This record gives sequence, C-alpha cells and structure tokens, in this order.
Amino acid sequence: MPEEGEFYGKHGQPRKYDPTFKGPIQNRGCTDIVCCIFFILAVLGYIAVGILAWSQGDPRKVIYPTDSRGQFCGQAGTPLENKQFLFYFNIMKCASPMVLLEFQCPTTQMCVESCPDKFMTLVKVHSNQKDFDYYKNFCKEGVTSSMGVPQILSEGLCPAMLMPSKPFTRRCFPSLGMKGGVITVGNSSTFEDGTGKIRNAKDLVDGVKNATVVIEARQVVMKIFEDYTQSWYWIIIGLVIAMLTSLLFIVLLRFLAGIMIWVMIAMVILVIGYGIFHCYMEYASLKGEPGANVTLQELGFQTDLSVYLQIRDTWLAFMIILAIVDVIIILLLIFLRKRILIAVALIKESSKAIGHVMCSLLYPLITFFLLVLVIAYWAVTAVFLSTSNEPIYKVFNETACEYSRATCNPANYSTSPMKTQCPNSQCLFAFYGGETAYHKYLIGLQFYNVFLFFWCANFVTALGQMTLAGAFASYYWAFSKPADIPAFPVFSAMGRALRYHTGTLAFGSLILSIIQIIRVLLEYLDHKLKGAQNKFAKFLLCCLKCCFWCLEKFVKFLNRNAYIMVAIYGKNFCTSARDAFFLLMRNMIRVAVLDKVTDFLLFLGKLLIVGLVGVFAFFFFSGRVKAFENTAPHLHYYWVPILTVVIGSYLIAHGFFSVYAMCVDTLFLCFCEDLERNDGSAARPYYMSSTLHEILWKDKAEDPSGSSALQQEAEDDRIKPQTEDDNA
Repeated sequence: MPEEGEFYGKHGQPRKYDPTFKGPIQNRGCTDIVCCIFFILAVLGYIAVGILAWSQGDPRKVIYPTDSRGQFCGQAGTPLENKQFLFYFNIMKCASPMVLLEFQCPTTQMCVESCPDKFMTLVKVHSNQKDFDYYKNFCKEGVTSSMGVPQILSEGLCPAMLMPSKPFTRRCFPSLGMKGGVITVGNSSTFEDGTGKIRNAKDLVDGVKNATVVIEARQVVMKIFEDYTQSWYWIIIGLVIAMLTSLLFIVLLRFLAGIMIWVMIAMVILVIGYGIFHCYMEYASLKGEPGANVTLQELGFQTDLSVYLQIRDTWLAFMIILAIVDVIIILLLIFLRKRILIAVALIKESSKAIGHVMCSLLYPLITFFLLVLVIAYWAVTAVFLSTSNEPIYKVFNETACEYSRATCNPANYSTSPMKTQCPNSQCLFAFYGGETAYHKYLIGLQFYNVFLFFWCANFVTALGQMTLAGAFASYYWAFSKPADIPAFPVFSAMGRALRYHTGTLAFGSLILSIIQIIRVLLEYLDHKLKGAQNKFAKFLLCCLKCCFWCLEKFVKFLNRNAYIMVAIYGKNFCTSARDAFFLLMRNMIRVAVLDKVTDFLLFLGKLLIVGLVGVFAFFFFSGRVKAFENTAPHLHYYWVPILTVVIGSYLIAHGFFSVYAMCVDTLFLCFCEDLERNDGSAARPYYMSSTLHEILWKDKAEDPSGSSALQQEAEDDRIKPQTEDDNA
C-alpha cells in the first residue's frame, strides 16, 4: 500500500496527531502587520477625505433649483425661502443647442413664489398699475412704473411677456397641450412674444424639451429623494419585518431543521408560481388597452419606470423569467434529491452547534450595523464630493460678442470691459465647477471614496466570518460538549480577530476590493463603449468581465476558508489560504457536491424571505390593496421603496443565513482536519459526533463519482485503528 506522502504530496501534507491541540490556539501573535498599518493609514485618509468633502460640499445644489445669481430657490432661512419655483424670462432661449452642452438656458432665471397663470406682455401692462404690480413679481428688484418699457427690456429687468405655466420639478414651464391636433399654450394656439409678433405655440416646444432634457437626471434624483422622504419610515418597517422573519426562520431551523428545509423549498416554488400567475393576470388585463402593445424597443428609455408596467411585453418578460427560474429550481431539486437529504442532515448538525452558541444568531446585527455605517459614510461623502464645486458664471449675449461663453464675475460685470464691448450681454450662472487644485482632483477623491468603501465593507464582512468561524471551531474541538466549550465563544473569537488579525482581515479584504474595483472600471468602460462598432473590443471586454467575475467568486471562497484556518491556528493570511486550499483539494468531492448543495438550500431560504417581504411591499406601496389605500404614501415612483425593501431584505436575510453557512463551512473544515488528525481509536478519538461522522463519511463511501481507489485506500487506512499496539 502506498505511503501517505505518495498520495498527499500534490496537495500538501495532512495534519498529524497532536495530543495538546484543543481547538483555536490561544497563544498567538499578530499577523500581517504591514497590511494592518496600511489599512489604518487608509482609513485615516478616508476620514480626511470625508472632512474635506463636508467642508467644501453643499447638497443644496442637488435639492434646490439655482437662479442666475447662483442662489437656491426655496431654501429655508434665506430671503428666497418662500420663492420655491424657478422662472425663465424667455423659455424659447432654451431651444439653443448650446443648452445641452452648458446645462443652462441662456436667459435670466429667478426664484418666484408661484408660476404665472395668465398671458401678459410688458407693453400692455405698463400703463395699468394693478396688472403691473402683478407683473413685477416676475421682475428683478428695483423696477418701477416710472421706468420706460425700452429701458426695462434693455437692462433685462423684466421678461417681455408672461404665459400660463405649471411647476415641474420646481421650475415654471409653459402649460402646453393639444387641441384638435394643434399644440396650444393655455387655451390658444398662438401668443404674442412681447415685441408685437404673433408666434405659434409649437415654437415653445423645443425650448421646453431642451430645458427638460437638461434637468432630466436632476428631476429623477429629486423625485427619488422626495419618495424617500415620504416613505422612509415604511421602508424601515419593511426591513424590520424582514429582520424578524429571518430571525424566526433561523430559530425554527434550530429546532425543526428538516421540516423547515422542505417547507422553504415548497414555499419558494409556490411564491415563484404565484409570481408567474400574477404576471399572467397583468398581461391578460392589458389586452386591448390603448398603447399596451407597444414593444419595449419602440418605447425606449423612460425615466418614469411605471410606464413600463403599462406595456404587455414587460409582464410577458417577467413571466418568462420567473418560469425559467422555477423550472431550473425544480430540476435542481430533482437531480440533487439524494444530496439534499444529506445536506439537510448536515444543517441539523449545524443547528446543534448554533444551539450551543446561541449568541451567534445576534452577531449579524453587529455586521448589519457596521455595514450601515460604512454605506452611510460612503453615500454622504460621495454626495458632498459631487456638490463641492463652485458656481461658474458665463457671458450670455443677444448679439455677436467676442466674450461669448467666457467666464465672468457677476459682482462687477456691469463695469467690466466685457459689458462695455457687449452691452446686450449678461453674466449668468452656468454650472458648478472649479479651477483650483482641489476641484482638479475631485475624480481621484471620488475613486478613493469608492475603493475605501469596498475595502471597509469587505473588512466588516471578513470580521464577521472570522468571528463566527472561531466560535464554531471552539464548539467543534470541545471534546465534551457543552462542558468544554469556552464561555462567550463569539466575543472571545471577535477579540482574537481584532487584537491579532486585523492585518490579515485587511489583507484578504484588500485583494477582494482590488478585484471589485477593476470590475467597476470594466463596467464603466462597457458603458462608455456601448456605441462603439469595434467587435473585438466588445468581445475582449466581455471576456475580461467574465474572468474577473469568476476570479471574485474564487477569492471570496478562498478568503472565507482562509479566515476559518486563521481563527483556528492564528497564522498569517497566505499560509492559512494555502492550508485551506490544500485541505479542500484533499476533500474535493465533498466540497464540490455536499458543501455547495447546502449553500443552495440556504439560498432558497433567502429567496423565500425576499419573496414574501417583496410581495407584501408591492401590494402596500402600489396601492393594489384597498385596505392600504389611505395608509400608503403617495409617491412618484412606488418601485423606489419596493426595490429598497427587496434589496435590504436580501442583505438582512443573507446576514442571518450567513451564520448557518459559516457554521457549515467551519464544521466541514474541522471535520476534514479531524479525519487527518485522529483515527477514531481510544487513543486518538474523533471530536465529531457519531451522527456527523456517519453523514459525511457515508457520503464519501457511497459517492459513485468518488475519488480513485488509491485515495479511498489511503483514507480507509487512516481511519481504522493503526495497530494492536496502538489500541493497547
């Protein structure tokens, strides 16, 4: 028979029997110190970036409209607090193609309390004091009836005309409509432009369209922001429901693991089946509805996503996707039915471990709280960085001018040479920008913000994995359970991880973060090259995206198992990753078949919780249930809170089920080490329970696609009593 070294040489040497080994090493030293120092310095730099962004940024630039002086309309505590709407002196100026480049209409814009509701021209109202007093609400300060119309217009103090307008995203746009197939403004198809000319209402279309395109992104952001302000407390309630549901599932798994697994499988199929039925009913109800047969390609991109729900193709696509998912899940369950029975038994064993380490169920709350802090810090810093530019003013002229579009200063523009040479020009707010060194490095600071977000988020996740691994390893390597399990195993494991292995956690999360940031850059390049015709470039980019996706999955898997080895032996990241990798390779069949089936079952649990909470959120926020009509908030996009609740529910469910996943992975690695260290004899007894040994060893023995006879013989030789002398 071959020596052990002949078989194991390729994948490292197995662990040897050590009578002093009693679980996670208590006497350990600090690991990966250099990376720990780099991580601390990076976090300090991150804090400095945040302070710099908060001191320079101004989120009001996103929330409030800005007038021609760079002032915010409707901002509380300012003279413009009651003037919430932005009024354009001449909306037809927005028809200029330059608007789409400069993101600002070349006309005076001012904050007003309300939009005009009637037709008026300055020439006609100038002689009527009552009408002129109303007209002055849309003029600059200092206008009086004693001033002549030519003077007022030449100095740009008032618009030449007013027309009925309606507020749209806090901006006054002409109330255009259709009457007999003709575009109208108010009730008329024509209007007087203030210079005595009669214009068609359709002349306003280009100006309104361009102005709308300019603010489209801001409009969507503002509506989403308003939806969050209206529904944030309901979102929190939805997330609390998801948390309580996840906790209930985990507790029930502890006591009814076998029943709960099959209940989860059945309910997932039923929930997806209901989704298919609901999509079909929506698809059928839209039959014959005007505009419902428009294809998604013809519809194009719409900022109001609710428009898509009025199209039959949308529900047909949802129905097909859900049907495919349901069929895939059913086929997997059929082909993996024997493995599922073994995985259920393994989850039962994990439930016993969690029962002895009950505080592990509360640890996801710590991870969730830390991740919320990381996400909130990143989001706030990103907003402040993006709004830390200064207002830039440009010269807008009525006639030819050599200074057209040149940067100007509104404070002294009236006495500047630019105004002298171009008397009809104005110095108006154009956009937010800057020429200082700080503004030039804004993109770099945003990149640093994103990178540190990935690093910190991965660090928090890694801390949770190592903490739970240490706790469950303490349970496994306790010979007499629960007598030999140390007190407060979760807090002890967390203390060891932070005290000795902060550098290791930082090292592993750094590798993962680099891969993730490369994936972000590839997605950015893919977005930029969408219109490119180079097929090779598209193919290469697609290959790179696929490769880095696979690499990220592999590194996550390797990191997870490396953290388990670090929690047990206290070695550095590279050594632990190598040991974990070789140990898994020596037990490849079990890893590929059994461990992944368990992950699949736990994923179904997450899917069930997300499905239940998502269905409830849909019926609540969409107003489909009459009982919630008066309770649900009125929103621009009801999908905003629904999507938030669904994503949040998945993250919460993932946090709770990760306890089981980590427990399964830890027990699995400890089981493999136990087989190598011990042989089941009285002198070298197994630490595993007899049930766990029967589950995993029987699985190995009955695996039709198992390892070679040589490997089987070697393993059989290691688990039987060595010699009669050993037994003696």
